[in-house]
Amino acid sequence: MPPTSENEICFMQARNLAGTIREKKISAREVMQAHLKRIARVNPKVNALVTLVPQEQLMAQALAADEAIAKGHLLGPLHGLPVGVKDLHLTKGIRTTHGSPLHANDIPNADCLVVEREKNAGAIVIGKTNVPEWGLGSQTFNPVFGPTLNPYDLGKTCGGSTGGGAVALACGMVPLADGSDMGGSLRNPP
Repeated sequence: MPPTSENEICFMQARNLAGTIREKKISAREVMQAHLKRIARVNPKVNALVTLVPQEQLMAQALAADEAIAKGHLLGPLHGLPVGVKDLHLTKGIRTTHGSPLHANDIPNADCLVVEREKNAGAIVIGKTNVPEWGLGSQTFNPVFGPTLNPYDLGKTCGGSTGGGAVALACGMVPLADGSDMGGSLRNPP
């Protein structure tokens, strides 16, 4: 049975959610809309997603994913899934700050390799996830966006440096988020 409620959609495992899109049991638009509603409700409390792609662009990309499926064209294993991208990874046309005031308004003209591969696999970049400045630290706070809070105890920050992505996943705001790890950045959060 396909997921019907926002909670069912937003907390479904990414692999299973991708399968329901492929099998046309749910549309990429429904998936995107559920995640956007959840972000609007939850993100103001935790500050995990710090730069969002405009909703109209996201819905247009989801529609394109649905149209491709209708024509029998699978874009890849992540077809139609929203993905949060760590704010250290360059994203074409989407602000990338590295959590630093020095780059607070930078908008790259190309994707980094990991983002390029996510898109080639069919993912839709929904926005950027918070990081400590330059990705340095075992917490997720920076002078551009402030702290990402631990969803289990809003009086504490989350671990880092992939804390924004971890919290976005834990709160069901994205089915997938990328990250990087030099000293526990993927293993530590939230």
